Amino acid sequence: MNNREISNILSETARLMELHGINAFKIKSIQNAAFNISKLDVALNTLSISEIEQLKGIGKSISIKIQEIISSGTLNELEVFLNDTPHGVVEMMHIKGIGPKKVAVLWKSLGVETPGELLYACNENRLTELKGFGLKTQEQIKKAIEYFQSNKGLFHFAAVEKSAQNILELLVNIPGVKQVSFTGELRRKCEILDAMEFILETTDHQNVISSIHAIPAFAIYEKQFVENSFYFSCENLPNCSIHLATPENFAIQLLLTTGSKKHIEELALDKLNLVSNSQLFNSEEKIYKSCGLHFIEPELREGLGEIELARNAALPQLIEFENLKGCLHNHSTHSDGSNTIREMAEECIKNGYQYFGICDHSKSAFYANGLSEERVQQQHIEIDLLNKDLVPFKIFKGIESDILPDGSLDYNDEVLEKFDFVVASVHSVLKMTEQKATDRLIKAISNPFTTILGHPTGRLLLARNGYPIDHQAVIDACAKFNVVLELNANPYRLDIDWRWIRYAVEKGVMISINPDAHHISGIHDMYYGICVARKGMLTAAHTFNAKSVQEVHQWFTHRKSSSSFKNEIPFNK
Repeated sequence: MNNREISNILSETARLMELHGINAFKIKSIQNAAFNISKLDVALNTLSISEIEQLKGIGKSISIKIQEIISSGTLNELEVFLNDTPHGVVEMMHIKGIGPKKVAVLWKSLGVETPGELLYACNENRLTELKGFGLKTQEQIKKAIEYFQSNKGLFHFAAVEKSAQNILELLVNIPGVKQVSFTGELRRKCEILDAMEFILETTDHQNVISSIHAIPAFAIYEKQFVENSFYFSCENLPNCSIHLATPENFAIQLLLTTGSKKHIEELALDKLNLVSNSQLFNSEEKIYKSCGLHFIEPELREGLGEIELARNAALPQLIEFENLKGCLHNHSTHSDGSNTIREMAEECIKNGYQYFGICDHSKSAFYANGLSEERVQQQHIEIDLLNKDLVPFKIFKGIESDILPDGSLDYNDEVLEKFDFVVASVHSVLKMTEQKATDRLIKAISNPFTTILGHPTGRLLLARNGYPIDHQAVIDACAKFNVVLELNANPYRLDIDWRWIRYAVEKGVMISINPDAHHISGIHDMYYGICVARKGMLTAAHTFNAKSVQEVHQWFTHRKSSSSFKNEIPFNK
């Protein structure tokens, strides 16, 4: 063990001690020892324990720890703390600007156990309610987490799309470039990606390459040109590649670089002489047609059955953003949102929506300022007044009701009946077996007041996988009890996973693309919901909030008044 490694182990021990609230004097002595060791000129592993004890800022107790580290490669005290601390909490302490004391508050007060969960908490304004935190601190922490995550090599689509668009605009303005397109994971709009790919058409490869090198914005990039592809990397973004194509082979190269490996393999393009017949294949549509297929939208090219559907002319007309008529599942200052109901509604009006659903947190969500029964009544009075003022725009009275551990909702029937609709979601006790999680959701789905099942697995992309569920059983229950399934459009959730949308549609389950917005900018997350909804082959006909305000109102009214409600099923504990 060298001095740096010894110093790091002591520093980590001190951080964990501070996290767990151990004696401050003891922490300080270990921190000082770690600092002094990092500055030593002499190697500690060459000294005896008595010699180490005599060094500045060490002393007898620390020298014993150092000897243990040298002999065993670790410190038992550190291992004990690590065993008592979730790995994600330890990770959070290594994010710049978040010390052990702040991490302790976040962990103990909010139940946040990973950097990804912390990022989501920032997006929901959870930190601003904590002592010692504010909007500025929350924003600083959010940026620090995004930087921390970027170093792992995987990125949310939403986190890189703007930068990718900026790069695209730089490329399209290079002299000699005819056209530029996203390709690869970017063009398929994958929710998580590890690379950004572009393809450009030019007849002047050499000058275009020189121009790319000369772009000031690319100055920090590490660049490499190999076989008509230009590779570069840059800070806080995925690795990038630019594929250069001629006018003759642009369409072919666009298709080959867009699809997943499985999609391209299943196309069996080797049966076509693409090179010698490039003039015949000057568009992707013609290439697919030559394979006996209808055109396949880029988002679908994952090798998950789309080719067989295209062969049988069975690909659906995918949902478009313009098809959306309303925005359901949103939060306001009544619970943990940043904007008032009026401000959220006016943003929806500005974006052309006919209606808006307010779904503040229910009373069990104390961490999110959940609504008591009395506050629900006050909110409904406010909504009634706003609806008179904003006519013909409609605000629907909703709630995000917590699904309790036994599968019940956290208001009684008399309160639930007052809402136009209820989004039922799990927010607590997330560590469950698949059977328990599935039973819990099905019990909630069977509740006659559940209108929409919110973020069904509770996942946070790049943060936590979510609790395991039997997707088929949950979707079948939604079909049985006529419950809408949420596609949570928050780019850090995108839950339900788009791969299950086709099964839901087959079972006749409607999908509601909901932003789960906690501020007016969150309303625009509907775009990310559309991206993955298209990957799941969702159509406007099967999208609940593609219905008009009149249709949604009638649907809510009919469902509440229907005598066909089934009794709740028991929860198998």
